[in-house]
Amino acid sequence: MSTSTDPLLPTSAASASREQRNSLDIERDVRNYSDFVAGKLGLTTWWTTLTRAGVILGLSLVLGLVVRWVDGHLKNQIPVQVILMVSDGFGPASQTLARNYATHVSQIQTLALDSILVGASRTRSSNSFVTDSAAGATAFSCALKSYNGAIGVAPDQSPCGTVLEAAKLAGYLTGHVSTSRVTHATPASFSSHVIDRGMEDEIAVQQIGNYTLGRMADLILGGGSCHFKPQQDGPSSSCRQDNNDLISAAQSTYGWNYLDNVNDFRNEALSLPLLGLFTADHMAYEIDRDSAKEPSLTEMAMKALQLLSDNAKKQNRGFFVMIEGSRIDMAAHSNDPAAHVREILAYNEAIAAVIDWVDKHPNTVMISVSDHETGGLSVAHQLNGSYPVYEWFPSVLVPVKKSTESLGNMIAAFVEPFNPPVFQQFIHQIITDQLGITDVTADELAFMQTPNRTTSAYTDYMGKMVSDRAGLGWATHGHSAVDVNLYAHGYKSAELRGNHENTDIGAFIERTMGINLKSTTAKLLGGERKVSSEGDGWWSRVQAAYQLFVEKKGHVNANPTADAFVEIHHHEQIIVTK
Repeated sequence: MSTSTDPLLPTSAASASREQRNSLDIERDVRNYSDFVAGKLGLTTWWTTLTRAGVILGLSLVLGLVVRWVDGHLKNQIPVQVILMVSDGFGPASQTLARNYATHVSQIQTLALDSILVGASRTRSSNSFVTDSAAGATAFSCALKSYNGAIGVAPDQSPCGTVLEAAKLAGYLTGHVSTSRVTHATPASFSSHVIDRGMEDEIAVQQIGNYTLGRMADLILGGGSCHFKPQQDGPSSSCRQDNNDLISAAQSTYGWNYLDNVNDFRNEALSLPLLGLFTADHMAYEIDRDSAKEPSLTEMAMKALQLLSDNAKKQNRGFFVMIEGSRIDMAAHSNDPAAHVREILAYNEAIAAVIDWVDKHPNTVMISVSDHETGGLSVAHQLNGSYPVYEWFPSVLVPVKKSTESLGNMIAAFVEPFNPPVFQQFIHQIITDQLGITDVTADELAFMQTPNRTTSAYTDYMGKMVSDRAGLGWATHGHSAVDVNLYAHGYKSAELRGNHENTDIGAFIERTMGINLKSTTAKLLGGERKVSSEGDGWWSRVQAAYQLFVEKKGHVNANPTADAFVEIHHHEQIIVTK
């Protein structure tokens, strides 16, 4: 064993080195002393040997206990760092799909997540066995079950303190990273409180710091700048329903540093607090991503860890960060296996980088968990009544060049005036060149070459064309109730072994960081009594915004636990049936 005192050695190696070095020094001193005593007393050689052995053994055992106590005491002085990684819509079958694909393409037998599996998470919400991302993320952030559509609120529609807020109030640095809009359900559930997930304009207002607790995040990276830009900027830039310029307010009022391009992200020295919004809407699928325009999930994750860690270290503080592979879910909503598998591989790449980072930083834990499974994926699919073939074919996914979403948008945007022969040829090229399908059937061509279908109709049908040929099955375009895998690595990760409620993840974070969700909730509720210059508390503003949202959407979520309605977030659209 090395006796190096290099501070970059892992803690266990450094401890072993110190223990070995100190043992050798004490052994030398004990040997000299025992020789002196034996000589004075005229003891025989055999007695001297026994004396040496006994004293050395006893002192070595004591030394070992002392060294371990000192190491433990020092380790407890190192601030805790918690990295929560969320693989949205990612079920156990999805990991199998990605592993099989990697084996086919590169002979890789295991993926990064496979090495840190510790258990499973149960996903139901307070009002459904099948959760949505809002309730799922709120279970992680507030450590409580809430209704589908709830963003950082309890079942009674009151705000609940989140682990991000509690960490910030306790002196930690905080942040979140996502490949979706940063106002989307998962990231929003850590940094805002609204009654319905569709209230993304209000979510953005709170994320920059305009609510009772002030700015709670030190870093936000992802897509969705449209909810931060005023309506007057036009529909290509803004999706707000008002003319509030939140980017300007973030910089001038709340002290944010802002960036919106990948070159600045990669090349400039960045400072906290940092708001980085790289796209107007969701960031691109990995299969569609232009690396010259958008950073990868791994790049954003490692930049977040670097910035939070460097700044926390200067102040002897820890940090909390949530990192989401958001678009795993959206590819599964479309039943698009080629986009889905590449999102999972990109997520596993980020996991591998974070595992390596955790190994170099004591008192750091990384948790990886999904909010729910999406698509009801089966890695086998029987297409006819004959005896099923025990096989699926990853080779079908290899030649696919773009997501079905991207291709669906291309088809829907086909230029006028409409020319049937040109359109038919265009469709044929998409099927052969972009999907890699060379055995298209007459029925498939007839469907795809029919103009004026909706984008989702084309998207879903192309997903089925690829899935059928690959031997993959999907039960739904929505979510399922299946338990999802729970992964963990690092500090206290053994506590997460077994099958857990999703709320246990939030409780583990609260316990590990020594933060207090109950007192954070009390501060949120107490803030309602703080009156603004307009005479309204912050939660009154949220409730008013909800009423306006309800009027525009044409439905009232007045009793989220009732069975009077079913709310389905299909392809990120809100559809309500009664």
